[in-house]
This record gives sequence, structure tokens and C-alpha cells, in this order.
Amino acid sequence: DTLETNSQNTIISLFRRSHEALRKTRGVVMSMALLNGLDGTLTWAGVGNVEGVLVRANLAIKRHTESLLLRAGVVGGQLSEPHASIIPIMSGDTLILVTDGIRSGFDERVTLHHSPKEIATDILSEHAKGSDDALVLVARYLGREA
Repeated sequence: DTLETNSQNTIISLFRRSHEALRKTRGVVMSMALLNGLDGTLTWAGVGNVEGVLVRANLAIKRHTESLLLRAGVVGGQLSEPHASIIPIMSGDTLILVTDGIRSGFDERVTLHHSPKEIATDILSEHAKGSDDALVLVARYLGREA
């Protein structure tokens, strides 16, 4: 409800509002990504262990993948000040978010000619730990014209 009600706010503001709303709970780990198609940027931030990776469609780019910088803490519990990163995004770039039920290295063999659904299914079937719940979200930026 907090995220939906405040969806026009910045990511940092959403973390703060979520923290206040979750104070009387066990809290959550949370990563968020906001795509701005008008200026071709991705703003993202994370607290806890929900990993994020942006896989670049253009292999000529020096850094083929970008990783979300995660801050320690729990939203609603011990929360260090979240920091958002803003990075440029181009048509075909693919965002992947995974929970801690997915083993590290999930992004090493991502094949961008597969659909986001196929990528998510492959990551889940090949990298799920089996001892924890696992969630994979994959989204592809199709560009401003799309």
C-alpha cells in the first residue's frame, strides 16, 4: 500500500516511507528500480539481499553488466541510509532481480536472445538453492519508441 500510494515519489523517499510503515513488523529486504524512458536512465537502490544486475545489450560497452550496490540492513528494522544509483539504459538492456534463494553466478550465462520469461525460467531452474524460497524478475527495456 505504501509503495502504491506514494508511487510518484523518489526511490529514496519510497525506502524511507516503507521503513516507517514497516517499523512494527519483522521488516523486509527490498530492491527497487525505476526506469525513466524520457532521459534513458535507470535509478535503483537496494537494502538487504535482493540482488540486481543490468545486462547490456550492446556488447561493445566496456562493462557488459552493472550490479546493484546493496546496503546492509532491513527496511522496518535497522536501516542504513539507502543510496540510489542512476545509470544510462539503452534499448535491449535487461534488468534481473533475484532473491537470496538464487545462487551467485546466475548472470554469467544470460542469453539476451531469449525472452525475459525464458531467462527467468532458466535462472530459476539452474540456480535455485532449494533450501530457500526463490524469486526472479526479468524486464527488458525496449527503448523510447516502444
